[in-house]
Amino acid sequence: MANNEKLDAKKDQLVGKTKETAGRMTGNDRQELEGKAQEGKGDLKDKLEDVKDKIAEKANDWIDDLKDKKDDMDHKKDR
Repeated sequence: MANNEKLDAKKDQLVGKTKETAGRMTGNDRQELEGKAQEGKGDLKDKLEDVKDKIAEKANDWIDDLKDKKDDMDHKKDR
């Protein structure tokens, strides 16, 4: 699912940049501002996905550490 969200963020960035450039080239201030806003929205989505990935990575590391500690305790009991 995260890949779809990353792709959506990149789409917003690209479409926003395109709108911004088209608005600037045609003198359409509204289109330029809409493009900047959409590009910014894509940037925020991208950053959010990065944060979510880092949180998931840390949570998985923590879970792995707990499993390792449990395994160590189980092995000590067996001795």
